[in-house]
Amino acid sequence: MPLENLARSDVVTAHEDESVQELATRMDESRVGSVVITDGNEPIGIVTDRDLAVRVIGDEMDPTEATAGDVMSGDLATIKETDGFYQATELMSDHGVRRLPVCNDDNELVGIITSDDLNELLADEHMQFSDVIRSQRPEY
Repeated sequence: MPLENLARSDVVTAHEDESVQELATRMDESRVGSVVITDGNEPIGIVTDRDLAVRVIGDEMDPTEATAGDVMSGDLATIKETDGFYQATELMSDHGVRRLPVCNDDNELVGIITSDDLNELLADEHMQFSDVIRSQRPEY
């Protein structure tokens, strides 16, 4: 199944000149663990809640002065919306990430897929499979 059918389209985004304090507030209000940093419609980085903890608090940065550009992961792994579940898991594993911005053929941000989303999909599939097994097994 292509990611365009699995990815969340309501991606929380920001520009690289926004303060990390603004990013933290946006994450909290949106109940997400990351903000994709964009230049126009193109993703150029990502800031996660872990980045805020390690790079801002751990490095004793001033959250009102530090910007998304200061703490974002710039070597961004993205995936095409036409790619599938297995490509997403492989890319996450290869890059050691839990979130992948999803892009169209023009490299414009169209969604995001997370390891939690993929785990939820697997759990749903396992439930459906167990229903099939239960319906076909003999009574005990």
